Amino acid sequence: QVQLQESGPGLVKPSQTLSLTCTVSGGSITTNGYYWSWIRQPPGKGLEWMGSIAYSGTTYRSPSLQSRTSISRDTSKNQFTLQLSSVTPEDAAMYFCARGQGISWYDYCGQGTQVTVSS
Repeated sequence: QVQLQESGPGLVKPSQTLSLTCTVSGGSITTNGYYWSWIRQPPGKGLEWMGSIAYSGTTYRSPSLQSRTSISRDTSKNQFTLQLSSVTPEDAAMYFCARGQGISWYDYCGQGTQVTVSS
């Protein structure tokens, strides 16, 4: 069974860069056909897809966040990473990593990590 675990700082200061890592077990991030995504949910709001990295290494980013996001991977560690620059309090959310056979639906998801943006 595939398991995903998010890790990163729970608290980030405004204007800093948030870096989150998703560690995957039970399956390889290079397995053909799978996409590895970052999704977030601000308090009281719906889910927002932020971006994905495909099994091939191709990345996809939400147009609304494209200028601030970077997604990369370390295949030797079976991890993929999200970087979100110039964070503001509006970036405070629960951040999830997930796997799917596309960028918009998911079959496995991590438990999420809460990120607060405050000075």
